[in-house]
Amino acid sequence: MRRVALMGLVAIAAIGAASTRTFAPIDSPAGPGSAEPNLAVAPNGDVYLSWLEPIDSGHALRFSRHDGKQWTPARTIRSGRDFFVNWADFPSLEVLGDNRLAAHWLQRSGTGTYAYHVKIAFSGDGGATWSEPMRPHTDTSNTEHGFVTLWREGNDLGVAWLDGRRYDKEGHHASNEMMVLSTTIGRGGRRGAEVPLDARACDCCQTSAAMTAEGPIVAYRDRSPDEIRDISVVRRVGGEWTAPRAVHADNWQINACPVNGPAVDARARDIAVAWFTAANSSAQVKVAFSSDAGATFGPPVRLDGGAPAGRVDLVLLPDGSALVSWIERVGGDTAAVQARRVMPNGKAGAPMTIASSSAARASGFPRMALTSDAVMFAWTQPGRPSAVKLARFPISTLK
Repeated sequence: MRRVALMGLVAIAAIGAASTRTFAPIDSPAGPGSAEPNLAVAPNGDVYLSWLEPIDSGHALRFSRHDGKQWTPARTIRSGRDFFVNWADFPSLEVLGDNRLAAHWLQRSGTGTYAYHVKIAFSGDGGATWSEPMRPHTDTSNTEHGFVTLWREGNDLGVAWLDGRRYDKEGHHASNEMMVLSTTIGRGGRRGAEVPLDARACDCCQTSAAMTAEGPIVAYRDRSPDEIRDISVVRRVGGEWTAPRAVHADNWQINACPVNGPAVDARARDIAVAWFTAANSSAQVKVAFSSDAGATFGPPVRLDGGAPAGRVDLVLLPDGSALVSWIERVGGDTAAVQARRVMPNGKAGAPMTIASSSAARASGFPRMALTSDAVMFAWTQPGRPSAVKLARFPISTLK
């Protein structure tokens, strides 16, 4: 997995001054040393937080539910010493309804640095007990499988991931290719057909998915033969997956993975995609909207303040606007978790500082989740020990 630290990028003029408001975090159910948070929303609006924390020379994948007032006591999904733990490739939880939950994590499969498989377990009792884990992928080679996205699709679980079965087992070379694959898992762990969505994708950028009125849409960083690594989407329409289509031609040519995936959200046929690019040595956070379920996108809107590290997330708000979050550098390794609201016509509010942070890898990827009346933020606060921090803001306070 080839990665590049995007340092020394050409400075650009700030776009709007960030709001001076900072928000006090709410209590977190995560323990000392916690990191890699993720968020999911149940059909009734409850928010589920999942995270990793150290335990017994290994790690535990844990979760808690917020009912709009408080967090439930943390529960353990799985613990062990065979987790593959990575700042950019983190576990997740999906709420399936009827008290059913699904969770994924990464588990080492061999002695190689990037020999690991995706594991998924299910709970039918709200997380009190969990099934034996299964692999969503048929490939069993000791290569990289990760950067997973889960989505609820009726009674089934949709899954997309990056798959390294084509990688040379002896090392990583420019000719090696990661694929984007997808499947569904039904009740009882029944795995559907494994479908390739893209035969050549960026090595280690997160995938993202949402359900539209026509079916799921998956966003990811593509990889052309001449190393253009822009954001593409694929959609399942009428039961068939479409060919990859670029959201916008940034034409970012980079012979390495920037470890910076996109985020997508949907409401019926309205779609928004946010992403990071550094085309032409200009680091930027962008968002683009679609009103036809992702078939086409309008021109992108730039949101950052001039020195973004990326690591975006996005939620569509009830009025059709999008709230985009990212990490903005403010000097050296010092950074801030920022968010900005933008309308489909491109009109954007002022950037808001959610919390102070760091541009180092240890700060991870801030996450957001939308309820009926509020947005929940989760992020990793680096330190010794690290800690998962949280904030919950009424939609009415987001300008």
